[in-house]
Amino acid sequence: YLESPFVFASARSGYATMDFNKKTEDMKTLLDVIVDYIPAPKGDEKAPFKLLISTTDYSEYVGRIGIGKIESGSVKLGDDAVIVNYNDSSINKKIKITKIYEFENLSRKEVESSSVGNIIAVTGVEGISIGDTLCALEDVTPLPFVKISEPTLAMNFIVNNSPFAGKEGKFVTSRQIRARLYKELETDVLIIGGGTAGCYAAITLGKNSDLSVIVAEKANIKRSGCLAAGINAINAYNVKGRVPQDYVDYAAKDANGIVRHDLLITAANRFNEITAEVEKLGLVILKDENGEYVARGNRNIKINGENFKPILADAVKKTKNVRVLNTLNITDLLVKDGKVYGAVGFSIKKEEAIVIRAKKVIISTGGAAGLYKPNNPGFSRHKMWYPPFNTGAGYAMGILAGAEMTTFEMRFIALRCKDTIAPVGTIAQGVGAKQVNSRGVVYEDKYGLTTSERVYGTVRENQLGNGPCYLKTSGISEEESESLLKAYLNMAPSQTLKWIESGKNPNEQDVEIEGTEPYIVGGHTASGFWVNTNRETTINGLYAAGDVAGGCPQKYVTGALAEGEIAALDIISKLADEKNINCGKIDENVENFLDEQKNQIINQYEKIRNTEAKRFSTEDMEEGMQKIMDEYAGGISTNYQFNEKQLNLAKQKIDQLIELSDELSAENMHDLMFAYELRERLIVCKSLIGHLFFRKETRWHSFNENLDYPETDENYFKYVNSRLVNGELEVFMREIVKEEKYEHSN
Repeated sequence: YLESPFVFASARSGYATMDFNKKTEDMKTLLDVIVDYIPAPKGDEKAPFKLLISTTDYSEYVGRIGIGKIESGSVKLGDDAVIVNYNDSSINKKIKITKIYEFENLSRKEVESSSVGNIIAVTGVEGISIGDTLCALEDVTPLPFVKISEPTLAMNFIVNNSPFAGKEGKFVTSRQIRARLYKELETDVLIIGGGTAGCYAAITLGKNSDLSVIVAEKANIKRSGCLAAGINAINAYNVKGRVPQDYVDYAAKDANGIVRHDLLITAANRFNEITAEVEKLGLVILKDENGEYVARGNRNIKINGENFKPILADAVKKTKNVRVLNTLNITDLLVKDGKVYGAVGFSIKKEEAIVIRAKKVIISTGGAAGLYKPNNPGFSRHKMWYPPFNTGAGYAMGILAGAEMTTFEMRFIALRCKDTIAPVGTIAQGVGAKQVNSRGVVYEDKYGLTTSERVYGTVRENQLGNGPCYLKTSGISEEESESLLKAYLNMAPSQTLKWIESGKNPNEQDVEIEGTEPYIVGGHTASGFWVNTNRETTINGLYAAGDVAGGCPQKYVTGALAEGEIAALDIISKLADEKNINCGKIDENVENFLDEQKNQIINQYEKIRNTEAKRFSTEDMEEGMQKIMDEYAGGISTNYQFNEKQLNLAKQKIDQLIELSDELSAENMHDLMFAYELRERLIVCKSLIGHLFFRKETRWHSFNENLDYPETDENYFKYVNSRLVNGELEVFMREIVKEEKYEHSN
């Protein structure tokens, strides 16, 4: 220090001098000393680029910002780089540099490139942390990081074990303390639900933009959603000789006209292109001797799809700027003045609440199962056609946030193989099996061939004493019989085992069929969020794709993939426009509101975790809910039929259950998930009852079999929509959309 120069300076007075008794007129002396005594940065400009992150920042518009000094090499806009994790150098993440800033005076200046020795800020680095190294692709060796001194004060948070524990105060156990230790994450796009649509949306965003993406999945994206167990056909495809409009016409006829033609055609236009893309990812699609896809009927092609979902999940994990958070149960959206700002959820494995702030959100959580008492009771009650972990979470979040919903009254009831709940399409379309009653009479032509009519015909034949009903497979060829055994072994093994256990192959016996309990699922009917043509909901910045999106029935897997792509591409376009228009921060009043909203949600987690077990468990209430819906809202026990008096009773009883659910408790985070799944189902039940009551006609037999109004009424050739306003469900009608591109107006 003795050889160091001493400069006497005052920034406020604006002088710097070597002589305390002689003041100068400017700061030049200080600047000269800096140049003379402080060495220039060292480093090899020709070496591979390396940047040591010393601090981070965040912007609503560009996301995570990494700040540090370039230790070697240089960097320019658009360069690919790798983030090397400080704690584990084996964890690497490939990213693209989207912006570079150098520091000038007290502000940042955007530049095209920068080189060794400069302190810069870079964007496009979602997930980066202090101590990480940003490296060029050719050398991913991390730089050493100066260890931060250990704190002089350490605190342990433990359960109060003093003699006065629990005597005063509102929150006195570790359950509350730990629940308040939450993470807050930021991203450009949040995808809630890592199923078919969610995965493809993430892939599309990564392929077409540099946006940061978080996929939040309640289970694990490798085996979540409707593709979890695999499938043996793509059910929405424009086979040779067919065009997209043919598919639109088929879906519209099946739904008796209550569809959104703009949604159907934009999905159908993508069916074949998306199929080719997933084939490139590794999906095995069966081909004939000419190399053409093997068709199954007019709209299907055969695949080996047991590993369909793992293929999608693997593609997501390889996509740049995408972060997957498995076992994260999102429960609520952060919404203010009709705009979404993110969501809140909790870890199923750790006592941790997680807040995710996002510019845009895609809900792709699937439909709602488990609302009604199922065919298989007791221990096997979750053996159902639709995934039992799809509990209407997306619908419930949207309803509570004030989003507009559509066509919940068009329930879906699947016709399935009895007991095994195996799909019947493989039999009906694969080998051309007809529906016959116990007297051997083909009855499908008598009632009609739409999805709801096939179910209704089976129910009606049983009511008339002509049951059981079957798919007539006796008499098919040995080759066809063998193909059915193999097909179900791949997709629904229980059906193959049932044939084997009986000692008879499919060509030696008919397959008994029955209807499932009703579901709300937008992949088969038109139930779900009311969206514009680009799949944006009535909440600004919130999109819906897949089974959770309404208006586009019979979309199946390729339709879900298409909707994920459509939503993702619109988000890319919208964020680019918004970035050019406004780069300001969120209003302080909005921030305060969102903070309060977030705290209320986390407080509710704490409340459930802290409540002592009361009269009823979550399982008891779920059973009660299913019994109410079965007996009063058109379940299996009433042959899917209902009247207004029954619906009124259903509403009263569901309201009572909602009130009782306020007393639910949870011993652990897994139990907390079950409590929220019950909440989600109850919210969907209440909306469903409102829709069933409002449509005073029977437009779809079995799907909405209203005994007070048994005929079709053309006054109801409209969409029945709803939204929650000040805690009350408002149900209303909208005219059929005829324009090619629909945008929300009111």
